[in-house]
Amino acid sequence: MRTVFIGTSEFAAAVLRALADSPHRPLLVVTRPDRPRGRGQRLAAPEVARTAHELGIAASQPESVNDEQAQDLIADARPEVVVVCAYGGLIGERLLSAHEILNVHPSLLPRWRGAAPIERAIMAGDEVTGVSIMRVTASLDAGPVCAQRSEQIAADDTYGSLAKRLAELGGELLVETLDSSPPCREQDDSLATYAEKISPEDRLLDPSRPAIELERRVRALEPHVGTRVELPDGEMLGVTQARALPADGTAPGAVSLDGSAPVLACAEGSLELVVVQPPGRKAMTGEAFLRGLHGRGRS
Repeated sequence: MRTVFIGTSEFAAAVLRALADSPHRPLLVVTRPDRPRGRGQRLAAPEVARTAHELGIAASQPESVNDEQAQDLIADARPEVVVVCAYGGLIGERLLSAHEILNVHPSLLPRWRGAAPIERAIMAGDEVTGVSIMRVTASLDAGPVCAQRSEQIAADDTYGSLAKRLAELGGELLVETLDSSPPCREQDDSLATYAEKISPEDRLLDPSRPAIELERRVRALEPHVGTRVELPDGEMLGVTQARALPADGTAPGAVSLDGSAPVLACAEGSLELVVVQPPGRKAMTGEAFLRGLHGRGRS
């Protein structure tokens, strides 16, 4: 089947690899422009652009897939199906009208429509998530679902570990869908939930919440976004691994620096900061952080 692939992220790149290794190898890849990244703010290509180059597939990087030039390139490829995965932008009416467009979405739609389905599933404590292949419509992630497959969320899953499995699953399911062209069914809008984009507020570990919620938040935002907690001296400490513990009688919001690792008292329970990252430094165990802290005479 003649295909064009539209995507940007590392997740999308894994799906692209599966598609390229199938009889439905894309004729064209459309992704986002290079953007400044990292501390040095050097221009870096999206993961999908790098993957397309590695695979020897022609790639275009317009400001928007809805630009006239991008739409003309897609039309010139004469695709039977356009595949979208984690592109990071809306698909305009002209493309929707001109092509059949399938989306690889990492949730069991209609649960977790929107920008951050993997993160929100972990944050909510869901035990199961999955991948849906759906037809793209004008409404956000609301199109008919052609195929779904579920995946268990392990108690220690982070975004990184779960996204890797879902990307592999998504690639497999996409190829199977293109092979068999199964009928699609409408979603039940009454069951829809929305995965809002991750905000700066989501990164801050709020002690007015239960410790188990904060532990899930740490896992949901690791390693691509990260969480942080405010220490007694006002310093913001990054947290890359945490463990929910029973309450120790300390008032919520207090950060204990007297044990084997920093502990944040929460509304329900307490949160042990197992692996942390001080500003401008590499990640380290909470124990190592406290040794350095006490060695500098801080408390």
